[in-house]
Amino acid sequence: MNSRRRHALQALAALALAASSGAWAQAWPNKPLRIVVPNAAGGTSDIIARLISKPLSDALGVPVIVENRGGAGGNIGAAAVAQATDQHTLLLCDVGGLAIAPLAYKNLAYDPARDLQGVAMLAYAPYLLVVPSTLKATNLKELVALSKAERLSAAVPGTGTPNHLATMQLAQLTGLRWQYVPYKGGAPAVADTMANNTQAVLNGMPATLPLVQGGKLRVIGVSKATRSPLLPDVPTLAEQGVADFVAGTWQGVTVSSKMPREQVARLGAELSRIVQTPAVRAALVEAGMEVSSLGAQETTELIAKERTRWAAVVKQAGGVIEGAQ
Repeated sequence: MNSRRRHALQALAALALAASSGAWAQAWPNKPLRIVVPNAAGGTSDIIARLISKPLSDALGVPVIVENRGGAGGNIGAAAVAQATDQHTLLLCDVGGLAIAPLAYKNLAYDPARDLQGVAMLAYAPYLLVVPSTLKATNLKELVALSKAERLSAAVPGTGTPNHLATMQLAQLTGLRWQYVPYKGGAPAVADTMANNTQAVLNGMPATLPLVQGGKLRVIGVSKATRSPLLPDVPTLAEQGVADFVAGTWQGVTVSSKMPREQVARLGAELSRIVQTPAVRAALVEAGMEVSSLGAQETTELIAKERTRWAAVVKQAGGVIEGAQ
């Protein structure tokens, strides 16, 4: 074989290898994507996951399946994603829970900082503090007084969740007295409050607002700096004497730290585009959420910032989160 022919064959081989590598790089995703929601159906994370699943499927050309895996304050579902090796498994949740997990649980099956990486933040919503419509309290001052006169229970959508710690912080700041009752997600926590089995719950606006509008729950206050345009007559908790009390649910997507950056970047770009489309954006805003535009690095940084915030709340509680193991 002469040198010219050999060089020609080598060039063809190099081109074939490059084309093959490009094909492999573009092959993802090559099977259905799974969005793991680490709590019960009907909560804020579940609502968003089901809202974006169809447009994400259309964008990536594969089915997108929503799987609810509740329990242990969201850690069962989070661990499943952290340990996933198929590069087709996503975690959609309140990312504050990822920050709190190491504070609340001694024997985690995963390390959020090591085993998960941010993809995109999708939306933010304040919490609504709601009570049964029959409860003898119509504002925060009356609720504090009632909690000191009667035995009250506060439902929390999972031990060690952001809702739980925000409820603890509210009690620290106001003198509220109540027993914490953990549930596997916002939906069952809200349902039991509606039935007066528990007397209060601090939960994400998307899952709670329809019940307030339907008269099945009474809203005491909103946990944001300014009043919600969807509830203009409802004062914020800060307006009712809890200075600077702002809390809410930061809904974002994370994946295993093993997923290649190219795939993370593509996934993040699609998710950010989807939440900005008119139909999805309108649905989120109507539910009381603010669309977010944080990228992968900013999402990871937010988790770290939340860890610092909630560590201070746990420290003030004596280093203990009631019900955590």
